[in-house]
Amino acid sequence: MSASAEIGVFGGSGFYRFLDDVREVEVQTPYGRPSSPAFIAELAGRTVAFMPRHGLMHELPPHRINYRANVWAMKELGVRWVLGPCASGSLQPGVGIGDFVVCDQFVDRTGGRADTFYDGPGVTHIAAAEPYSPVLRGLLIDGCRELGISVHPSGTLVVIQGPRFSSRAESRWFSQMGWEVVGMTGYPEAILARELELCYATVALVTDYDAGLDGRQDVPEVIADEVVRVFGQNVDRVRRLLEWVIPRVPRDIDPHCADALEGARISPPSAETV
Repeated sequence: MSASAEIGVFGGSGFYRFLDDVREVEVQTPYGRPSSPAFIAELAGRTVAFMPRHGLMHELPPHRINYRANVWAMKELGVRWVLGPCASGSLQPGVGIGDFVVCDQFVDRTGGRADTFYDGPGVTHIAAAEPYSPVLRGLLIDGCRELGISVHPSGTLVVIQGPRFSSRAESRWFSQMGWEVVGMTGYPEAILARELELCYATVALVTDYDAGLDGRQDVPEVIADEVVRVFGQNVDRVRRLLEWVIPRVPRDIDPHCADALEGARISPPSAETV
C-alpha cells in the first residue's frame, strides 16, 4: 500500500481507532508534528487516512492541537475529501443527546489559534459563506437516515476556545442566538481545509445538554468524563456512518472545494508599481 490516501478522517473525543490492517505513516509538515501518525488502509475500495486529532492517548487539549499540521498532513498524503466528526453539546431542547447534527455553519469563538496558512507576503481572503462541502453534507445526511440515526440536516456549530466549558451565561447566549451545538475543535480545522482546497464536512455527535440550555438552571454542569462516555457509547454509530459514506464519496473533483482559492489572493505590488 502506498503512503497516500483519497479520503481523510479526523477522530474526535472517544474516537481513536477506525481502520483495520493499517499502514502507519509519519508525515513531516512545515508547521510541526501532527497530532499522531496517519493510519492508512483500504475501505470498500477507497484509500482512507485516519488521524485522532487529540492524539493517540487524548493528550492534546483542543487549544493545543496543531490544526495546521494535521490538515497539511492530509493534503500531503493526497487526500481531497475530509470528514471531521466531533463531540458537541446541545444548545436547543429539540437537539437531543445522541442526535447527530450535520452542520452547515460555524461561529468562531476561539482566540489565539493559528488559523491560516497564508501569513504573507500577499493576502488571501478565503470565502467562508459556505464552509462545508455540500456533497459530503448530503452523504452524511443520507447515511444517517439510511442507518436510522436521528439526524438534524443543518445546524450552526459554535466553537469555543476550551479547555473549559461555557459558563451558563455564555451558553444561554449561544442558545438564544438560535445556534444548535457547541464544541471546541471545529475551528480552524474546517477553514484550514478550505484554504488547501480540500472538501470538508463535520457531523456533531451530541453528548450533553450545555449548561445554559433554554435559560434553565436545572441543567447539570457538563462533565468531561460524561462527554467521553456518551461519545464512546456511540462510536459504533459514527463508524457505521463513515463506512456508509466513504464508498459513496465521488471520485470527481468538487468545484466547491477545488476552486476555493480562485479570486481569493491579492498579490503585493511589484517594486516598479509602488
